[in-house]
Amino acid sequence: MPRQSPHAARALWYERPGEASLRPTRLVPPEADEAEVATLWSGLSRGTERLIFEGRVPQAEFGRMRAPLQEGDFPFPVKYGYCAVGRVEKGPDEWLGRIVFALHPHQDRFVAPVSLLSPVPDEQIARRAVLAANMETALNALWDSGAGPGERIAVVGAGVVGLLVAFLAARLPGAEVTVVDLIADRAGLAEALGARFATPEAAADVAAEADVVFHTSASAAGLATALSLGGLEATVVEMSWYGAGQIAAPLGEAFHSRRLKLVSSQVGQVSPARRPRWTHQRRLAKALALLDDARLDALIDNEVAFEDLPAALPRILSPRAPGLATVVRY
Repeated sequence: MPRQSPHAARALWYERPGEASLRPTRLVPPEADEAEVATLWSGLSRGTERLIFEGRVPQAEFGRMRAPLQEGDFPFPVKYGYCAVGRVEKGPDEWLGRIVFALHPHQDRFVAPVSLLSPVPDEQIARRAVLAANMETALNALWDSGAGPGERIAVVGAGVVGLLVAFLAARLPGAEVTVVDLIADRAGLAEALGARFATPEAAADVAAEADVVFHTSASAAGLATALSLGGLEATVVEMSWYGAGQIAAPLGEAFHSRRLKLVSSQVGQVSPARRPRWTHQRRLAKALALLDDARLDALIDNEVAFEDLPAALPRILSPRAPGLATVVRY
């Protein structure tokens, strides 16, 4: 049978540095292996989307930075995003009515292959499920680090990803996990997730000689702190994404005498030790399951209506913006 006539949807497009708009989008009804999803929530990735909003994606990374269902090309105009949660309204019978997560840009409804949809395990966590991509990043980094039970673990940077790493690490039996951040107000949140907290000035007193250190602050000072906390032959996992920016890596002082190992972790590939058995889909399903904890609601502390998103982006994506995660309400 021929497809039905297209109907309208709206999507966020990054138009030029510091400017975005909502554009109409022609939505063609789904084929047999596709579903139409009415979006409930989407999440803004402050680090990645700030680089896109400012036009700071390195040209050499244009291909690797593409989101699975992106339209347009870097630097502009581009429709970008990868944290959408919605309800299936059209498609195969077994998918109808289900809440799903998709790596889709900010759009009020969309059509996607069912192979790219992941069921959200509990409808009650639909809003929290926008953190699935962040949880995947945290899970992959924990695998990359080799962290195990009983170890002393430091996480430098109490943003969303850093706090999710701490949340997972604190589940390791006997692990001593400390979150380090400039914002002292994050202490209560870190402690609620099972970790201790320290400011950079006090970190050496509670987190020195760490077995594993994660760095998520995307700053030279944070990287210096992370390197200073590693014990002999410790692993320091660099999770920050700096885009086209340059960062000073202080590899003098005790870096060599301590035989520190500096490891890059990036979610685009499944961690090598798991890759023979774990697909991206299996990892995402596990990330969604790990979000089934009401304590994680505290990581979402800002909400904006989809209609207001273009005007709100300069504030939300400012490097000095307060708060943690922002969700878009549809």
